[in-house]
Amino acid sequence: MQATRLPLQMHRFYISPNEWNPDALVLREGEGHHARDVLRLKAGAKVVFFNGEGREVTAEIVDLARDEIRLRKLHEAQTPPLQCRITLGQAIPKGKSMDLIVQKAVEIGASEIAPLISERTIVDLAPDDAEQKRAKWQQVAIEAAKQCGQNWLPLVRTPRKLKDFFSSVEACVPPAMQPTRLPLQYDLQLIGSLQSDARHLKEILREDRQSPSGASPARTVLMMIGPEGDFTPAELALAKSNGCQPISLGPIILRVETAAIYCLSILSYELLS
Repeated sequence: MQATRLPLQMHRFYISPNEWNPDALVLREGEGHHARDVLRLKAGAKVVFFNGEGREVTAEIVDLARDEIRLRKLHEAQTPPLQCRITLGQAIPKGKSMDLIVQKAVEIGASEIAPLISERTIVDLAPDDAEQKRAKWQQVAIEAAKQCGQNWLPLVRTPRKLKDFFSSVEACVPPAMQPTRLPLQYDLQLIGSLQSDARHLKEILREDRQSPSGASPARTVLMMIGPEGDFTPAELALAKSNGCQPISLGPIILRVETAAIYCLSILSYELLS
C-alpha cells in the first residue's frame, strides 16, 4: 500500500504593519533576499505572509525582480489574539541565553518581552548598545514567529533598569487592555524569588481562578525572572512595592532560561487555553 504523502508546509514571511497591503504584497530587503537567494523560490510558488497583528495572507509569487518580489493574494485570514496577554520581564542573562529565552517566549505565547538590567546583570549596556540588542532580539522574535506559525508578534522592549521599567509599566500595556483598578497595571504581577516569603505559582493561580469577587481570570500578566544569582533584596522589595507577588519555582534552583520557559509554560497552560 502506498503511503499518504503530507503536503509540505509553506514558507512564512513577515511584513511589518506599516508596510502591510494585502492587495499589493511586496517582499523587499532581508525577507526578499531570503526568499529569492536563500530559499530560491520561483514564480508560481505559494507562500504565507503575516503582519504580527493577527493578519495572515496566502499568496503566489508572480515576479522576482532584483530589488523586490511581487505577489498575488490568494486567501486572507485573521487570527484572534490570545485571551491573556503575558509580559515577560527578563533580567538579561550572560552569553546568548537571551536569544533562546526570546525564541521560546514567542513559541509559548508571550505577548511582550521586557529585557531588564538588574544589579546582578553581568551585561553592561550603553544606550546605543541597548537599542542594538533590542533590534537583534526583535529579529529573533520575528524568526521564531515565522517558524512556529504565530501571527501575533511579541514586542521586544528596549532594555531598562527595574525602577525605569516600573515607572513606565503603564505604557507597556495597550490602552484597551489596561485594567482600571490601581495600583496594579496588570491583572496579575509575579516575580520569581528565592526568599522565604515566596509562594508556589500554582497557589496564586488557584486563588486567581477562585476569586470571591467574581472577577474573570487574569487577562494581563507580568512575569518577572531574575538574572544568575536572582534579584537583589532591594529589587525584590521594589517589585513588591509595585504589586508583584514573589513566587517559588520549587526546591530545585533553575537556570535563568529554564525558569523563564517553566513559568511561561505554566501560565500558557492555565491562562491561554
